[in-house]
Amino acid sequence: MRKLSIKILMVALGALLCLMPFIGCAEAPRELVVLAELPWESARVNNCITSFILQHGYGYESEVIPGETIPLWQGLRRGDIDVQLEAWPRAQKKAYEEAIAAGEVVSLGPNYATFQGWWVPTYVIKGDAARGIEPMAPDLKTIDDLPKYWELFKDPEDPSKGCLYSGVVGWEAEKTTAIKFETYGLDQYYNMFRPGSDAAQVASMVAAYQKGEPWLGYYWAPSWPLGKLDMTRIPEPVPFDEDIWEENRGCEWPAENSEVCVNADWLDRAPQELVEFFSKFETTSDHVSAYLVYTRDYEAEPEETAIWFFKEYESVWTQWVPADVANKVKAALP
Repeated sequence: MRKLSIKILMVALGALLCLMPFIGCAEAPRELVVLAELPWESARVNNCITSFILQHGYGYESEVIPGETIPLWQGLRRGDIDVQLEAWPRAQKKAYEEAIAAGEVVSLGPNYATFQGWWVPTYVIKGDAARGIEPMAPDLKTIDDLPKYWELFKDPEDPSKGCLYSGVVGWEAEKTTAIKFETYGLDQYYNMFRPGSDAAQVASMVAAYQKGEPWLGYYWAPSWPLGKLDMTRIPEPVPFDEDIWEENRGCEWPAENSEVCVNADWLDRAPQELVEFFSKFETTSDHVSAYLVYTRDYEAEPEETAIWFFKEYESVWTQWVPADVANKVKAALP
């Protein structure tokens, strides 16, 4: 009996020795990637695009933490969040510069650029042969040309002046427009109309566009209205200059890139393949406007819009990842 027990023990020991080369070689669980989810549609869609690539292309799970700009930024600084795909250096200037200087956050580069300004439908300047619209203001080259076209944008409440939609009451854009009005002397020729909501501002733009009528007002890109409508931003006579901007806003609005930012400690421990992916992640204002239009027109959830983006812009996102990862992502698409 004792000999049998020893024999069994020896067999078990032999089996264990055979397994020794494989013990500890199983792949360690992959780290969860935590993404900041800012409270607007582009951030939600960007996170869905990223999560799909991480899961199906690389095999990493992700989690999104929703919140407001400042709390999420503080979470990125502390390390509660790993990646923020839309960080705004100018809009959160002090907090951004503090985090970068302290070595808590690292920028991996731009995501997409934003543009603000005063816009008109493109047919106002160039006409639209397909709609039978002749150019209404062919010499509207810069804001300096607006005084001679005030009658084109006549204010229905005050026919002695033109009308410019300033942006929603209380917005920084509305305050900036008021300063520019005075700087450029446009208050002699135009009234500012201050809508009570973004919906009202957009409704005025869309209604005029559908009728082929002139419209003049503030807006920004990327946005669904500027993705849906063919609009032209009116140049200002002086390029953006920080000193002029601070003095009287008498220059172009500042263009700003949103940036892909990561927590510095996460960057130190992150797999190189993920660092390369996030370093290459970049869209454009036109891309974002296009998927915002899709979201609105089809009442799509962010996950649905992400799938549309993968199919519509394959030539864009496949530049972010190696070919084998791209193939895995494409294979996982519904």
